[in-house]
Amino acid sequence: MGLSLIDDSGVRRPPCSPHAPRVLIYSHDTFGLGHIRRCRAIANSLVASYPHISVIIVSGSSMISSFQFGDGVDYVRIPGIEKQSDGRYMPHHLNLELADTIRLRTDLIKQTVLSFDPDIVIVDKEPIGLRGELIPSLEILRRRGARIVLGLRDVLDEPAKLHEEWRQSGALDVLANTYDDIWVYGLESIYRPLDGLPNQHLFADKIRYTGYLKRAVPSPMPPNRHPRITKGPFILVTPGGGGDGAGVIDWVISAYETDPTIELPSLIVFGPFLSREKRKEFTERIAKLPKLESIGFEPRLELLMNRAHCVVAMGGYNTFCEILSFDKPALIVPRVRPRLEQAIRAERADNLRLIDVLLDPTQTGASARDPMQMAKALHALPKRMPPSQAFLPDLLDGLPAINRMLANDLSLPVRGRALAQNAAAG
Repeated sequence: MGLSLIDDSGVRRPPCSPHAPRVLIYSHDTFGLGHIRRCRAIANSLVASYPHISVIIVSGSSMISSFQFGDGVDYVRIPGIEKQSDGRYMPHHLNLELADTIRLRTDLIKQTVLSFDPDIVIVDKEPIGLRGELIPSLEILRRRGARIVLGLRDVLDEPAKLHEEWRQSGALDVLANTYDDIWVYGLESIYRPLDGLPNQHLFADKIRYTGYLKRAVPSPMPPNRHPRITKGPFILVTPGGGGDGAGVIDWVISAYETDPTIELPSLIVFGPFLSREKRKEFTERIAKLPKLESIGFEPRLELLMNRAHCVVAMGGYNTFCEILSFDKPALIVPRVRPRLEQAIRAERADNLRLIDVLLDPTQTGASARDPMQMAKALHALPKRMPPSQAFLPDLLDGLPAINRMLANDLSLPVRGRALAQNAAAG
């Protein structure tokens, strides 16, 4: 079953029960929107298939309240952490030292685990959480008999860098000893993100490839008023959260400034994390170009993705899933710093003829981008075949696969593990 956010307020909800299965999803969310969007898709799919359950998402995203969740899903917002361009972490809002903020997050996560007492925990990407903040909760969950799942996007980083990061943090040790399952939200034939890690025999039998997470069009309530450009064929330009997407936006704008004959107009979605200075600069330039319009942030980006004729994006995991789900011809401009994740994904997808790739020369040392190079790509994009023409089986089976793998735990009318009834006293 795919994700559905169509309004079902007229449908009678199942009666509330303290004995129904519970799922907790952890998302550390240090940058952008990717983690929370992935967790939201999984949570909404679970309650659509098992409407009697409850799901709590623990997230550090400052944007989580902007998203729409299905009945049975709620969230706990922990203090946010930002990852700086140099790789350092800093509190997003609090005037605290990083160590104090991590300690606060650790305590809040632990208290949520103790109070909610989940039967299943899905940890997004970080095996021990940010700076180990999940370790105390994982120990509690293991003692209580919860099923603990590590959920990974299709590409994490180049193998050597991932190995070093997880070795230093201690994350490698918990793969074999703590997690019951390791799910990769992609296809094994496209990429194997854990290849290169040592002691594969200790956790290889836990790995399952689900396929990518298919997205659906949410119910437009209240009705959205989108710019006039969206009334006809247009190119959607989305840098995700926007925090590191200024280069893509600048390149697209300069292409229209240089070549006014580009056939299709473009709608640029800045994203919530684009700096105020850049947003002002780009808005002023866009105002001079009749084939460009912009909006700041659209939490239901699926609506625009579905309307668009084609897409220009940076190539993060969630945008890639949306491109596949809505079968849009796409041009990916991947970042290569601080991780090669997007570049690896784009290269594999390009080889499979799912998308086209245009590399940003300034990310590899060049002093400028050529506007005509982007203009040429924008001329060609509307003529590109959609991803479905690559004919990859099970490409978008991720959400149904997750629902099937949890069926034995979540189909029960009451909580399945023996320790659940005594967990609060543990």
